[in-house]
Amino acid sequence: MTQFTDLGLAKPLLKALADEGYTEPTPIQAQAIPGVLSGRDLLGIAQTGTGKTAAFALPILHRLAENRKPAPRRSCRVLVLSPTRELATQIGESFKTYGKQIGVSVAVVFGGVKYGGQLRALAPGVDVLVATPGRLIDHLQEKTITLEGVETFVLDEADQMLDMGFIMPIRRIVKYLPKQRQNLFFSATMPSEIEKLTGEILNPNPLKVSVAPQATTVEKVNQRVLFVEQQRKRALLSELFDDASFKRVIVFTRTKRGADRVARGLEQVGVEAAAIHGDKSQGQRERALAQFKAGEVRALVATDIAARGIDIDAVSHVVQYELPNVPEAYVHRIGRTARAGADGSAVAFCADDERNLLKDIEKVTRQRIPAFDRRNDRQLGAATAALPDPGGRAERPAQAHRTDHRQKQNRNHSAPKGGHRHDGGPARVAGGGGGEQRPASGGQARPARSGGGGGYKGPRREGRSGVWSNH
Repeated sequence: MTQFTDLGLAKPLLKALADEGYTEPTPIQAQAIPGVLSGRDLLGIAQTGTGKTAAFALPILHRLAENRKPAPRRSCRVLVLSPTRELATQIGESFKTYGKQIGVSVAVVFGGVKYGGQLRALAPGVDVLVATPGRLIDHLQEKTITLEGVETFVLDEADQMLDMGFIMPIRRIVKYLPKQRQNLFFSATMPSEIEKLTGEILNPNPLKVSVAPQATTVEKVNQRVLFVEQQRKRALLSELFDDASFKRVIVFTRTKRGADRVARGLEQVGVEAAAIHGDKSQGQRERALAQFKAGEVRALVATDIAARGIDIDAVSHVVQYELPNVPEAYVHRIGRTARAGADGSAVAFCADDERNLLKDIEKVTRQRIPAFDRRNDRQLGAATAALPDPGGRAERPAQAHRTDHRQKQNRNHSAPKGGHRHDGGPARVAGGGGGEQRPASGGQARPARSGGGGGYKGPRREGRSGVWSNH
């Protein structure tokens, strides 16, 4: 069996690995490290949790140790692009841990925080820079950093970059890089757009390493699907936490509001929970992760922004409160458990309107997930009725499609003169401000609103303004 000592790594790196208790490389590490040490480009197809961070960090650190020279000012020798803040932070920590014996400098740059600390860290130059695409582009545009000194470029989780809309920013960043460089490209899946990107970034004849078929799930994860009504999911989740084996659980939702609502619901039934998603500040996200790692909360409720950005050992269960719209995200979600050689369990809730999502997941993962029917369960019905309101938007089952449609008035145009009606209802009339007559509760028509502020003003905007950012 291959040992780290067989791979030709420098002694300081072997000592750091021994200090962490690592002696045997994972398959991707055993296959990738020799090729990267020789200077070849690499295309790695690997799921999350397979040890790919060490697969590129260890040979990079070895080459930095062999060729000790200062990084150019406001530049770096190694650039690693990561899709999320959490993953960027963890990659940076890995470089610091493995490189503690050789004295490399590491900086991590992401959005959502002030620029001052990042500018001070980048000013003298660093050996390794780990960055999210959005904030790195900000620095490049402000000319607070240059990429002219990059010798090795790593693109991690490329398919998630695609899902998050980062492909064009990546192409912009690549234009700032020197043409002579080593490229290491990692992705869990290989959709056509990612395959095209590899052709643009990698040098000819890269080393290709694939440690698992595309979109397969971790074999050590015990998976099951529970069919349940949408409005009874909260009661079912509470029931799961009655099982003492649910010690450290990540619960996935589709939306930020949903994550907050589920976390509040768990707190109301006595389960310590914290939510993490893109609307949380960096400090809030770090505190939630720290509490989860320390065991202060049993449940971490997250959106898919955290699906690949959380690397925490001993996660006992992953619960998919809502199935993802993208089937590949299912693989990355359950990859949060069964890490570091441990076993793990994954439970997915499936309401009737999510059946097609489940079919897509089973098609992509090429498996039939064991399913159990909890619909029309009297115990869940009684528990649902007893649950307190968690606040926020109420959870309601999808409404059946109505067949008694009436033709809708085109609200972008004034009604024709003479009060022409499409549906037998009250006529819309042109008012002073584009107002309209509508029947009031007593059956009488209300007068049209008047004044410059009346009329249709376009769709109402909710939430934050549409400022592009890296989350």
